[in-house]
Amino acid sequence: MTDPSGDAATPLDVITIGRASVDLYGQQVGTRLEDVASFAKSVGGCPANIAIGTARLGLKSALLSRVGNEQMGRFIREQMLREGVSVDGLGTDPSRLTALAILSVENDQSFPLLFYRENCADMALDEGDVDAAFVTSARAVVITGTHFSRPNTEAAQRKAMRLMRGAGGKVVLDIDYRPNLWGLAGHAEGDNRYIASDIVSAKMKSVLADCDLIVGTEEEVLIASGESDLLTALKTIRHMSSATIVLKRGPMGCIVYDGPISDDLEAGIIGKGFPIEVYNVLGAGDAFMSGFLRGWLGGESLQTAATWANACGAFAVSRLLCSPEIPTFQELQFFLKNGSKEHALRKDAAINHVHWATTRRSEIPSMMAFAIDHRVQLEEVANRVGANPARIADFKVLAVKAAAKVAAGRPGYGMLIDEKHGRKALFEFARHPFSWLGRPVELPGSRPLRYEFSQDIGSQLIEWPVDHCIKCLSFYHPDDPSELKLEQQQKLKSLFEASRRVGRELLIEIIAGKNGRLDNNTIARALNELYALGIKPDWWKLEPQASPEAWRRIEVVIDANDPWCRGVVLLGLEAEHGELEAAFAATTGVTIVKGFAVGRTIFAGPAERWLSGKLTDEAAIDEMAESFEALTKAWLATRSLEADKKTA
Repeated sequence: MTDPSGDAATPLDVITIGRASVDLYGQQVGTRLEDVASFAKSVGGCPANIAIGTARLGLKSALLSRVGNEQMGRFIREQMLREGVSVDGLGTDPSRLTALAILSVENDQSFPLLFYRENCADMALDEGDVDAAFVTSARAVVITGTHFSRPNTEAAQRKAMRLMRGAGGKVVLDIDYRPNLWGLAGHAEGDNRYIASDIVSAKMKSVLADCDLIVGTEEEVLIASGESDLLTALKTIRHMSSATIVLKRGPMGCIVYDGPISDDLEAGIIGKGFPIEVYNVLGAGDAFMSGFLRGWLGGESLQTAATWANACGAFAVSRLLCSPEIPTFQELQFFLKNGSKEHALRKDAAINHVHWATTRRSEIPSMMAFAIDHRVQLEEVANRVGANPARIADFKVLAVKAAAKVAAGRPGYGMLIDEKHGRKALFEFARHPFSWLGRPVELPGSRPLRYEFSQDIGSQLIEWPVDHCIKCLSFYHPDDPSELKLEQQQKLKSLFEASRRVGRELLIEIIAGKNGRLDNNTIARALNELYALGIKPDWWKLEPQASPEAWRRIEVVIDANDPWCRGVVLLGLEAEHGELEAAFAATTGVTIVKGFAVGRTIFAGPAERWLSGKLTDEAAIDEMAESFEALTKAWLATRSLEADKKTA
């Protein structure tokens, strides 16, 4: 397979120019926009979507646009960075708001859409935003139809075209026709895809000759040519331009014309469509363009580019949102290799897992976490020393400050904090740049597993911040009685399904040693049983194992069932420092173990003395920080030793 980044001299493969908005899509499907009660938020706008899509597919992309100097603008900028898109060309407009698009899925044919784009930030783009060095650092630019609707944005795009052609790069046109964004339809007609206009057609025809690739639907080809017949429209475009023309045909796939247009509409390179359920057509074209560019700029054949484009479009049309639904390259290849038994791709569990695992918000290659999510243990301490249990909340704030002192803004540090006593601690945590936060949902000590506040777990999770990871402890042993095992399995399965439904990561903690024999195969068997049910958590939290062989078997099970698992973190169970250091050393060479999440080893002593009034806040912070830092150094030492062995 060809490397998509074919020219090492150009830092970027593609720059997309134009709309950058925030999409708010109704989560209640099958209803009028007037009746939608809640919305899902994502990055939107054709060029922004393509920038994200091409990045997911392996191209080095950038967005040239503007966003507002407010929360929505910062969201777009931050999400672009998370997706690997360069924001060097993304300006911040000091006086205009970021655009919004609001949509509902009324049925499979109707998608009411409102654009909030009056004097928005991206429509203020002008020639001054187009830097020559930036544009010529890419192999191609994607220009879009909407940004020819205003003089300033037209001038910006034409400047980018001149610069790209002068540098010998490629100019790609996504016709991207929205009549109401040209002032041809009312505000409520955002989903209207075609109104004939001589003014729009004249503008688009003036662009065609300078393009190397032109992509559009049947309606967009008509508006770009000014014709009313599709075959005539294609011939008109060919008369004006030698560009490769890609005709998007929805469920019928696409046709690619790389030469003269004959009288036979089908006389091109046919890219067959994928027969899938239509859920929401918005964003399908942007996913299509992303897939085509991945092939076209990657040196693949036009047939392959068309296949990838159609597959990417199928993913988008089968899901609710736009940019979040575009597949990664791993997901695309998985689908092309394995296909799907589901007519509705969003219901394919295997594909969904690849999508989930390859679009996580961040990479966390190493994890050192201070666990302060204990409830019962701290309540017992408070009761023993006669302290008001309400003080536990304040102690947990001190624990966060101790962890932050050790982390010092470095990556790879995290915490476990509960809701019951940790609300203040959660707020304190948000003030520091940690890499990860886990929150428990289990009722402490429950066996069979029960959730702490309500057995309707999904209704709780929807209120959590998107970057908070669900943590659930289960006292699970593969030799448990069948009735107990089944009940716990069902509880964990429902939690896994809820976590995916609300888009939160999941850590499952398994403690088997308290309820049965722990041998070299115990935990491997337990994980295998849960994987067999389709449960694939992002993380496992496991007790230290008796031998390297036990870890080897665990690693084999995880690799066989979920190669995208983030990994394993070790738990502490109030072990002494020396015991934990030995447990860390036992994982040397076990790559699936990524770190630890330890609590009582760090806080047990300070908690009792602080709750007794024998330790000041500052002293408690210092003691916990010293203990936590000692563990982090011990852990990092084992990883350093492992790295030395690999390079020896």
